[in-house]
Amino acid sequence: MEDGSGRERLLRLLGGPDLAQLRRRLRLRYERGAQDGPFTLGRLSGAERRALEGLTGRPVRAAGSMRLRTSDLDGALARAGLAPNLRAALEILDGPIQDLRAQREACEQAWGRTLQQAEEPGLRALLAEPGGVALLRRLAAGDPGSAQALLAAAQRVLSRLPAQGIPLAQLAAQVLGDSHALDAGSALATLVLRARAHAGTKDHPERPREQWARLGVSVNELAAPALCLNLPVRQSNIVLAAGEPIHLSLRKLLRDAPAWSVAGRVVFVCENPSIVSIAADRFGDRCAPLVCTDGMPSAAQRTLLEQLAVAGARLCYHGDFDWPGLTIGNFVMRATGAKPWRFGAEDYLGACDALGSPLAAGRRVEAVWDNRLAAAMAHRAVAVHEEAVAEWLLRDLESNRADHR
Repeated sequence: MEDGSGRERLLRLLGGPDLAQLRRRLRLRYERGAQDGPFTLGRLSGAERRALEGLTGRPVRAAGSMRLRTSDLDGALARAGLAPNLRAALEILDGPIQDLRAQREACEQAWGRTLQQAEEPGLRALLAEPGGVALLRRLAAGDPGSAQALLAAAQRVLSRLPAQGIPLAQLAAQVLGDSHALDAGSALATLVLRARAHAGTKDHPERPREQWARLGVSVNELAAPALCLNLPVRQSNIVLAAGEPIHLSLRKLLRDAPAWSVAGRVVFVCENPSIVSIAADRFGDRCAPLVCTDGMPSAAQRTLLEQLAVAGARLCYHGDFDWPGLTIGNFVMRATGAKPWRFGAEDYLGACDALGSPLAAGRRVEAVWDNRLAAAMAHRAVAVHEEAVAEWLLRDLESNRADHR
């Protein structure tokens, strides 16, 4: 179509807001790569049907659908001198038509090239899973170029891990030139942590701060230190005063991990700080090694327990006989390989009558170390907190002290 009069006629025939939806439906066929063949347009408005009937020369009918062929529309437009074909007419009216199928194919090819660039083992393993590829696509907002940049940055970070107590912001600044590049919730931090994912537990998965700590990177390294008493150590820059409880920060544990002298030895682990205080008052330097999780262990407590387990300690754990206490116990047992310390069904039944209080309502939690414990607690409906059995625990802390000198 070369003259302005033909354009005006085309506008009168297929242009205007009343036919915008019809044009979108016809354009969509080209965008999806539809071939010339019969197709049906349903739910046509009166204006849309009249436009198609005027173009094809069919008699006016009241039906809400029309059976058409692209070649018939092409011929009608060409004969009328309005456009070489339907596609050209639609582009004259609303601009170029994109080939969405070709774009999708090009995008998938670009994604294939991007995924092949993952060389770091953790990233390769992650992207070998459908869920890993879906995660990367989501983090990159579906753009293979953004994904390529994410992978390159993640590989630079992962090449520096595990670290030795470097603050997260410092790691980001040194490796990426941006101290906030690994902030919580960022796409890059999410990808790095997933590439080094740890199983954690179903009931209490690792939080980002604890995941970074496991990789030797500190986040808020002075928060929530680990409380312990009489831990034997061969060599350390940490002053461990015998008989005095001490708090070990995540900063100290990561930057210069002590050489714990615990191979083959029992290290007792309790849930509540009051047990450490009572034991220190009663026995001082005669108390067996003791660590406190202070509820659900956070990064410092987890790091200390993992260091002790790696050094060969035989960890023995006790906590509160209530549903939160069993949740914490499940985590400690699974994460560190600890064994129960007076924390079974028989221990519970021996204490609940004289020492217990009403068991607060909550979701029942099965104990991974004793399949009878949850049933006994549900039946008796009594909670026994750690302080109530402190004297029982103290007997072990005193009787085992000779084993830990």
